[in-house]
Amino acid sequence: MREATPTSFVSAKMVAERAGVSRSAVSRTFTDGASVSEETRRKVLEAADALGYHVNHLARQLRERSNIVCLIVSDVTTPIRAGMLDILTRKLQAVGKITVVLNTEADEASVGRAMKLTLHYRADATVVLSGTPSSSLVQTALANGQEVILINRDDRLNGSENVGVDNAIAAREALFLLRRAGCERIAVVTSSARTPSLLARERHFVEAGLQEGIAIAVVEAGPTTYQSGFDAARRLFARSNPPDGVFCVTDLLALGFMDAARHEFGLRIPQDLCVIGFDNIEQAGWESYQLTTFDQPLEKIASHVVGLLVGSEPSGRGGGREAAVFEPAAIWRKSVRPLPA
Repeated sequence: MREATPTSFVSAKMVAERAGVSRSAVSRTFTDGASVSEETRRKVLEAADALGYHVNHLARQLRERSNIVCLIVSDVTTPIRAGMLDILTRKLQAVGKITVVLNTEADEASVGRAMKLTLHYRADATVVLSGTPSSSLVQTALANGQEVILINRDDRLNGSENVGVDNAIAAREALFLLRRAGCERIAVVTSSARTPSLLARERHFVEAGLQEGIAIAVVEAGPTTYQSGFDAARRLFARSNPPDGVFCVTDLLALGFMDAARHEFGLRIPQDLCVIGFDNIEQAGWESYQLTTFDQPLEKIASHVVGLLVGSEPSGRGGGREAAVFEPAAIWRKSVRPLPA
């Protein structure tokens, strides 16, 4: 049975005293590959178990590398962010990394403050999932021995790694699906977040329309939320010439858009209106939505990030290598007609 101790933590010195061995013997016992006799190991382990001792890996690692990876992220409650955090933290922990999540706003100032915190933590690496830090902060981080990985950011900062999805191919495919369904009045619904990835989807969709001689209506809603999609539908369907095909740059926007179209304007999906989203969040597959969308390969993205950090993926820092880009797969469901009505 473990014995209660009056101190807030149990030190290696206390274990050594109880086991009747030296402090260095305790250290060797808990160091892989270190030389220690079986009798000494037994005494140390029994003393550690009785006192409830656990090795302070952080204090040990701070002498060299901290093994800390900081994740800078905003909108952590949205399904796509929560999904990425879940997968990435599990994969990082599986290779022995300590993850610190910094919940911030997406603007440069907030991201900058979070980046400075990573330096105080002496993090080995920073992964930016939201917003973009200034180039000077990235250089400061690099000068302090950090790796900096930007996810779904179109801008390249010297020395950083970029990992993302091919927004251009998804936007062109979305337009093709709507055109094949016979849609003639087409719109894109985006958000006021104006992140690089959302801007890229909007821009490539509009450009694809222009190449086919189609003027795409652009509606910027509020934040990237269900309610913003709902409000965007109210604005579009209050017009005299509403769309019959819509590409929403995220699934959350699309779900709100669909509900407003059906419940406030009596439109049938996909008979009267075709809707496409992006992200393939869990809710997109729910029976009440059955949203056609594009899947962000979160497992592949997270595996690549971990590979960069452990050295199993080649680094492009300073070598001019292009960003690692993953193709989002089209997920066909029932919110788009396969053929013209």
